[in-house]
Parts: sequence; structure tokens; C-alpha cells
Amino acid sequence: MTARIGALTRYHLELLVRSHAWLPPFLTYALLLVVGVAAGDPLLGGLGFGAGVLLPVSAWYVRGVLNAEPPASRACLVAAAGPVRVHLGALLAALTVSLVLAAGQVAAVWWTSGAVADPGARREPGAGVAVAAGLAASVVCALLGVLVGALANRPVPVRAQYGIPAALGLAALLLVVPVSPANAAVSGLVSAARTGRVAVPWASLAAAVVLLAAVGAGVAALAGRRPE
Repeated sequence: MTARIGALTRYHLELLVRSHAWLPPFLTYALLLVVGVAAGDPLLGGLGFGAGVLLPVSAWYVRGVLNAEPPASRACLVAAAGPVRVHLGALLAALTVSLVLAAGQVAAVWWTSGAVADPGARREPGAGVAVAAGLAASVVCALLGVLVGALANRPVPVRAQYGIPAALGLAALLLVVPVSPANAAVSGLVSAARTGRVAVPWASLAAAVVLLAAVGAGVAALAGRRPE
């Protein structure tokens, strides 16, 4: 089964690339990073901004993957491989692209940044731990972005037109609600930029993995019960 899902993930990635559906969220993300992170800015602040913006972009990639295939072709694929595996493959494809973006933005922000913390910070932390914390926070936001995309797209919404506002609302909630792993990871970077005390958000990362695994399995099971 693992090999079959891996093949379906590669298939969805190829569809995403050929359809050019990867391009609008990528360009939007790149533009927001250019606008929000200037060369020479403190590293931790830039990493926090990049991680936060990645959450809705990852949700956008889920929508792009699910809509990249024509309905007739998707119906044939579902008949051959089963709806659960096809949906899991689509979610894993979106997660793969989101994780690549996470690594890319961390590298770009690190390359263009100045000091690690803000000028008024009580101490200057090492760049290594700052990059590790930023990468972990970006992965948290990528995981939760895919979770948002899974909940805001088929087969969950009864009416497809509600998918985009639902995704935007869920993404905003995950970024601002204090109990959210995304809020904890991003706010931890922002706080570290002011104080110089950096901690890798392992607890947030573990929570995001568990949440996405549970939601992904539930949505894939629903795809098997709700015909498209």
C-alpha cells in the first residue's frame, strides 16, 4: 500500500507541474516574502514571517493538486486505485511541495538576513539554532496548511464555493489562536527576535504531525464514502 500511495503522490506532483497550478501560489509566496522581508532584516523575524505566510499557501497547494486532474481522468484513477489512496496521494503531493517551499524560504531568508535577533535583544543567539527553529516552525505551518486545505476542499465541504473562504478563515484562526501549534511556533520566533532566547518548537511540530495524520486519515476515509 505504501508503494501504491508513493506512486500516486508522484503522479499528482507531475499533474501539478504540467498544469502550472503550482505557479500562482509560488509567485504569491515569493512576492509576499519580497515585500515582508527586506535584505539585512533580523533573521528570526524574517523566519517568523515566512513561516506564517506559508500556512495559507500550503492550503492553496492542496486545492491546486485536487483540481489539477480532469474529472473523467480522476474517476478512472479512483476506480483503479481506490478513493482513499488517491486522496492520500494528493495530500502528500501538496505536503511535499509545501515542505520544499519551507526549506527554500528558510535558506533564502538566512542568505539575505543581517543579525540573528533585533538590535535591542538582550543577547545574540547563534545562527544555527535560529535556522533550526525557523525550519521547524515552517514545517509546522506547512503541515497545518495542508490540514486546512484538506478540510476546505472536497470531499468535506457540501458546497464547493465555500472552500476558499473556509480555508482563509481556518488559516487565520490557526495563526492567531494561542493554543494552535502554528501560533506557538511563529510567536516563538517573534519573541526570540526580541529577547534573543531561541527554542526549537518540538512540541508544536509533534502536535502538527498528529493533527495532520488524524485529519488526513479522516478526510481520505470520507472520500471513500462520499462519491464525487
